[in-house]
Amino acid sequence: MKYSIVLSLLLAGCSTTVPVKVKFPVLPEELAVQCTPLKKVAEDAKLSDITKTIADNYTTYHVCAANNDGLLEWYTSQKKIFEGLK
Repeated sequence: MKYSIVLSLLLAGCSTTVPVKVKFPVLPEELAVQCTPLKKVAEDAKLSDITKTIADNYTTYHVCAANNDGLLEWYTSQKKIFEGLK
């Protein structure tokens, strides 16, 4: 009998009449895409070295931009799904 009273009090204490509003989490900074720094050309570099550095930097930039765009697209779609559940 004592256990049933305690159990009913515990269960009643867990119920709430206050509405709980859950917010979608903000994108943490540590998840933001960290791009590698672009290469610099030496003062005495040949034209072929300059061209290779430009091509490498172009590739590095576009890979980083694609990763960042993918992360933002995923985050936005997840937020829309979350808000659609309400």
